[in-house]
Formats: sequence, C-alpha cells, structure tokens
Amino acid sequence: MLKKQRIQLPPEEVLQKTTLRRDLLKTICSELLPKEGAITLEIGCGHGHFLTEYAKAHPDSTCIGIDLLNGRIERADRKKDRSPEKNLHFLKAEATEFLLALPKQIQIEAYFLLFPDPWPKRRHHKNRLLDSDFLSLAAQKSSPTSPFYFRTDHCDYFEWGRKAFEAHPDWAIAPELNWAFEQTTVFQEKAESYQSLIAIKVDPAKSKEKSGKELSKEPSHRLILQNNRH
Repeated sequence: MLKKQRIQLPPEEVLQKTTLRRDLLKTICSELLPKEGAITLEIGCGHGHFLTEYAKAHPDSTCIGIDLLNGRIERADRKKDRSPEKNLHFLKAEATEFLLALPKQIQIEAYFLLFPDPWPKRRHHKNRLLDSDFLSLAAQKSSPTSPFYFRTDHCDYFEWGRKAFEAHPDWAIAPELNWAFEQTTVFQEKAESYQSLIAIKVDPAKSKEKSGKELSKEPSHRLILQNNRH
C-alpha cells in the first residue's frame, strides 16, 4: 500500500496563507470582543463543556474558547447556541496567533489550559505550548495578577509546565490559591489521575526580585487528584 505524500507548499504561498489567516483573526476579534476590558480564555476548549458551564457561572465575564480543530469548534458552537449566555464565544485559532490578534485594550483576566496535547515524544517537545516565549506573550497580554490554570494527566508534561512557570520571571506558582471552577471535562473523566497548578502573573516591580531569589521550598503544585470513577 502506497503511503500518501504530503504536498509541500512554496514558502511564499505559506507566508501568504499565514498572513491572511492572521488578518482574518484580527478582524474577527475586533468585531466580536468589547472595545476594551478583560476576557477569560480557555486554550484548547475541545467541545466547550468546561467553558460553557464557566460562562453560566460567571455572566459578567467575556469567555473565549479556542481550538485548532474545526469539528471541536462546530460542536462547541452548537452547545453555545443551546445556551442563553451571551458572554460565550468559540473560535478556531492557535493560542499565540490569538493573543497577537487581540486589540491592545483587551487583557486576559484568566487562562485555562486543561488536558492539552502532551506531545510525549521527545522530538515533538518543541510543539508543547508552555515555553518561555509563550509565557512572555501571555504575561504581556494579561491583566495584573492574572491566574493561569493548568491541568494535565501527563506527568512529564506537568513537570515541564511547572519548571517553565518557575523559571519565568513574569509568573509565580501560587499553591495557596484554590481552583477557580470545577467542571468535569471529557478528558478529565477518562483520566485515572491528574495534576493541577495555578500560576499568577508577577507584579512588574517584583519580577526582578523573583528572578534573583531562590525558589520557595514549599510545594509548588497541587497533589495528584484521583478520579473517583468506578
């Protein structure tokens, strides 16, 4: 059986498609979002189970869910259409491109990254979202002391994310904070166990102070939470 060969587009055509996609995303954001203020962002929203319930519980927050797969966004939109909430929107977008497309007056008041693709193979680690460049951009687009909620059932990716937050001068892990909102997702239901952490954006005045200090000896993340399914 012959393997399908990927068609590689010329670089100039790739650049043109990327530019058009990003320009369209900027237009959508400017039309969809308020002129100024703060939004809650779920990265990798899947079928929208979590964010739909979150929007119901937080009617004063503008809630945006993004995902890369058309099918997931279509199902999330159908869920949204059955809900009376007007503060909920789903978009097909990559996280970095979405943040860059945001109007300057819009800030992120909370991030949720729940059970992202762990990219377990070493050669694919470069595709993991939580790296220094992304966390710098996320901090730049955040309101003061914005929380970043991260949850995964992949132990290696959890350690990867924990170390990324701990090493970054703009973020500090906050073990004293409670998880903002619990709503079991499809991936959470399937997981035998998972780990969670909450990081908060560091006050710029304290950012340099953090980078020069030794990390706290206190536990910097939540214990493994067991799924109680039988």
